[in-house]
Amino acid sequence: MEQNLGNIILIGMPACGKSTAGVLAAKALGFGFIDSDLIIQTKEKRLLSDLLQERGEQAFIEIENAVNASLWAERCVISTGGSVVYCEEAMAHLKSLGKVIYLKLSYGEIEKRLKNVLNNRGVVIKEGQNLRALYDERTPLYEKYADFTVDCENHGVEDTVSAIYNYALNQ
Repeated sequence: MEQNLGNIILIGMPACGKSTAGVLAAKALGFGFIDSDLIIQTKEKRLLSDLLQERGEQAFIEIENAVNASLWAERCVISTGGSVVYCEEAMAHLKSLGKVIYLKLSYGEIEKRLKNVLNNRGVVIKEGQNLRALYDERTPLYEKYADFTVDCENHGVEDTVSAIYNYALNQ
């Protein structure tokens, strides 16, 4: 049985601002804040990048699916990892908990933000895959799961938070 508990779930590419905007939107809404990447790091007792290096992308996605599929929250903003859209079970569960907002940025802006930190961020990227291919692969998945899209291009974090806030208040 689906029940909307008023949660806001943020999805999007790494470095699109899910955690930063999520914390600020949660404060503005009087909601709690959950970062599922931090839950994974705490549960696994290692950084995402170390987990990926040690266990590989498939094991990481299985862990990410299990963590996100078991989350329970009320009146929270939930920031997910960029690869959560590979986890059908987790995405179905998250959609049952609230509204999914896609924080959309152009490839050029994502590339600029991840330029020197891609390997340190714990980004699930397949062997031989480049950032452009990853962006092209994930974008349709973000669009598929999104109830609402916030275009973050050429907008500051305040504009993103405002868009999340206004959407949440009108649900």
